[in-house]
Amino acid sequence: MSLLIPLYVHPGEDPGAWHRLIAAADRTYAVVINPANGPGPGPDPAFTAAAGALRAAGARLLGYVDTDYGARDPDEVAADVVRHREWYAAHGCFLDRVSPDPAALPACRRLVGAVRRLGAAPVVLNPGVHPAPGYARLADLVVTFEGHWSTYVSAFSRPAWTMRHPPERFCHLVYGVPGALVPLAVRTARDRGAAVAGPVTGELPNPWSRLTPALGGANA
Repeated sequence: MSLLIPLYVHPGEDPGAWHRLIAAADRTYAVVINPANGPGPGPDPAFTAAAGALRAAGARLLGYVDTDYGARDPDEVAADVVRHREWYAAHGCFLDRVSPDPAALPACRRLVGAVRRLGAAPVVLNPGVHPAPGYARLADLVVTFEGHWSTYVSAFSRPAWTMRHPPERFCHLVYGVPGALVPLAVRTARDRGAAVAGPVTGELPNPWSRLTPALGGANA
């Protein structure tokens, strides 16, 4: 089991979390960096230093980019990918709020092709739910669940088409996990066909603002 870590807190606000993440970087699938709901208006020296330390420790970096369910101009999305690569040397991109609908698939295919031509790899799509099956063929990883632990336990449903793809193509991001149950959340993701997980104990509005306790047990 690998962990996808979206640590959406400034390195200056919680340097300890970043130091722990750097120390465990080799146990992650990737780390999502998000200076300002995207790359921000200019390079942030604190993120530049943290990103460099993560790369040196062996982590893959994904630049956070919001697609607004397809409403954002694709050129703006591509520009954010370029900024992440130029300012923070991000390897790939985490495209957030991706539309899961079949009608939006052609536009998403064009967008993924464009960011791949920019050199972004891996490409992670986050519709937060199971999208139309074609999305799984576009990305290196698709987040097919993003939600609260209570929902994950009580209302998760896995479509049959996901079983035609290896678990390494799917990720579950679960927040509000009781600390003692984080290892269970990791095992549950694996049992439900996702080889990548991101369980955190945080709650809305920003559950990803602190490091998941599971980082010390990524191989659970």
